[in-house]
Amino acid sequence: MDYKDTKAPLSTITYNKNEIEAPTENIYEAISIIAKRANQINSDLKKELVDKLDEFATYNDSLEEVFENKEQIEVSKFYERLPKPTAMAVEEWLNGKVYHRTPETE
Repeated sequence: MDYKDTKAPLSTITYNKNEIEAPTENIYEAISIIAKRANQINSDLKKELVDKLDEFATYNDSLEEVFENKEQIEVSKFYERLPKPTAMAVEEWLNGKVYHRTPETE
């Protein structure tokens, strides 16, 4: 999924509790689902960032010398400016893009 085009807010906002719990009719279950989705998004973003930073990696045996690569810094700053994974997960939840099921009821 492309997280760069998300319309999730960059800062903390207040959500309507009734909208959050509407799909499950249980606020705790909804928060649990959103938290699991946020963990998925976070791991995807982390993997993507590490893969991109590995492209710029220079390996040397000297521990005293540290190189700063401008492209590497720009990539890191881009990922820092993205919305938090929890905000992305809540946005997906409210837009109905998160699939969930309860095995006990099926």
